[in-house]
Amino acid sequence: MNKHEAGGNWKQFKGKVKEQWGKLTDDDLTVVEGKRDQLVGKIQERYGYEKDRAEKELSDWESGHDHRW
Repeated sequence: MNKHEAGGNWKQFKGKVKEQWGKLTDDDLTVVEGKRDQLVGKIQERYGYEKDRAEKELSDWESGHDHRW
């Protein structure tokens, strides 16, 4: 997968991320731009979760969705 494919996949995937974590803003997702570790950080920030909880929630959610970081 090249950089352009990853970017296109992220744009499609953004809507699904926002459905799950509605407190994330478009600006948050623009900053994240497909970077998993930054997404974990934004989930922590917006929801007040510990890193382990945000990581687990994202991992659990990923298992039901087809997205490659």
